[in-house]
Amino acid sequence: MMKLRDFGLLFALMALWGLNFSVIKLGVNSVHPLVLTALRFSFAVFPLIFFIKKPDAPWRYLIAYGLSFGVGVWGLTTLSIGAGVSAGMASLLLDMSVVSSLLVGWLFLNETITRNKLLGAGLALLGLALIMQADGGSVTGKGLVLVLMASVFWSVNGLIVKRANTKAIFAFNIWGMVFAPLPLLFLAVISEGAHVITELPNQFTSWTLFSVLFQAYPTTLLGYWFWNKMIMTYSVSSVAPMTLLVPVFGILGGYWFYNEPIEPSQVIAAVLILLGLFVGQMAMPKLSFLKRLRGDSCKKSTMF
Repeated sequence: MMKLRDFGLLFALMALWGLNFSVIKLGVNSVHPLVLTALRFSFAVFPLIFFIKKPDAPWRYLIAYGLSFGVGVWGLTTLSIGAGVSAGMASLLLDMSVVSSLLVGWLFLNETITRNKLLGAGLALLGLALIMQADGGSVTGKGLVLVLMASVFWSVNGLIVKRANTKAIFAFNIWGMVFAPLPLLFLAVISEGAHVITELPNQFTSWTLFSVLFQAYPTTLLGYWFWNKMIMTYSVSSVAPMTLLVPVFGILGGYWFYNEPIEPSQVIAAVLILLGLFVGQMAMPKLSFLKRLRGDSCKKSTMF
């Protein structure tokens, strides 16, 4: 049983992670999204990295993690918000990693695809289809593509951590994130020009600083440290479902701070996606859907 104090702190962390999408939107109002993300990871890493020993993981995994987590997940997510996706929808659509995680786990980790995971992925895809058809102004075509790409990188990120097989998770995060800022700045300059950096002093406001510090410290450093601690203390099946609260607070944050509309179709889509995530994490019989199909085909072959 999870302690009440830990449950309350996890609940607060999910609220923090959900509201972080509104804070990201606050920052992209004045600074290029990729530059904002580079500043986030720069503040999160320095000077802390000088006091933390390198983890027992090869450099290739640290570099891959930095590029996947920093550029792939949060660089693209921040770009999607800058491209017109509302803070609430960005937090929800990032959870579409439930679909790509099935393929990544099956292709690279030999994980089985159970019936409940397939059902959960189907519900999430149905919710995505509703969002794509909605005309509420909360999702743009370009932004949708970017955040869905970010959700795929979220799945890839999990694969990198699995392959790294390190127990020093916090050190792995810090040393991996050091490889994120420079590629982010490089991509910003390539796509928009050097002025995104040279004009930064004129664009930087107190709200920009708040956005960067909020993302770097409570969201990234404190948040992931406490999350990993809870993963080590309790079973994954007890902790993981709490992430279903992140898009709930993401949507509420967008509504509270930016008056982002909450259309009935968005509510239905959110329920379908969250239900899909919940169903996919339910404990079901160990016999997988694919194994069952293979078993049936083998039985038929022996009859002839």
